[in-house]
Amino acid sequence: MIKIVNKLTYPEKELEESENIIIGIKDFNAWFNDFHVLKDVCVGFREKSINCIIGPSGSGKSTLIRSINRINDDVDGFIHQGDVLFNGHIHGRSIYHKDVDVNHLRTKVGMVFQKPCVFPKSIYENALLGVKYLKKLSKHEKLRIVEENLNAVSLWKEVSNRLHEKATTLSIGQQQRLCIARTLAVKPTVILLDEPTSSLDPVSTYAIEKLMLQLKEQYTIIFITHNIVQAKRIADYLVFMCEGQVIEEGTKEKLFSNPDKQQTKDYLSNEYCEC
Repeated sequence: MIKIVNKLTYPEKELEESENIIIGIKDFNAWFNDFHVLKDVCVGFREKSINCIIGPSGSGKSTLIRSINRINDDVDGFIHQGDVLFNGHIHGRSIYHKDVDVNHLRTKVGMVFQKPCVFPKSIYENALLGVKYLKKLSKHEKLRIVEENLNAVSLWKEVSNRLHEKATTLSIGQQQRLCIARTLAVKPTVILLDEPTSSLDPVSTYAIEKLMLQLKEQYTIIFITHNIVQAKRIADYLVFMCEGQVIEEGTKEKLFSNPDKQQTKDYLSNEYCEC
């Protein structure tokens, strides 16, 4: 089972000793106005691995990952308690510490949404959209970044002769890979993906899964999916959530073969649980 960061007295030391846990979440609660979405969540996400979060709709999966890069801050009525520790980037402090630069945090923790979020600009401009605000770039540097990151998502050969066409002319699967390329361009450490293949056809889904398996060599991936078979194909570690709580977490092999909780067994076997 993944070790959890249980004490926050010396957060840097705790994280260093937590077997490659790059993000440690401790006693985290979240509300939207009076609705208690996340309840005492404690979980650790492993570095350079695919960490899959699974669970029924409404279990708090999206709220959890959107708390990791503080997107929920922009939602009216959002309240939180507890800590999210990001090892090595904010000196062991909670990402909710008053001195944390949220914009910097979001360059280190990128986000890809369920539906491709391309802008009404060219493919070229979409690929550069995040990085161009971070520093001034020459024309040569811009093209290098575009080519490098479109290559990383296996899209360069498909679009290299149409870079100045609208991104909306791409297929949905290509748009999703473009969104991932845009995220990679800012050099994140962690990539959050909220059901990125749910609207894709099987061929595009396979392309994204293959990409995730390649990217985990360099990045930590936190991946929400409702697809149990998909989780079994690509996950290294599983986190099973239900009704705002983490029911069980551990390696894929452990949870699929011998889970500790009956709810986990029911959900992975029948996609049904009574939590």
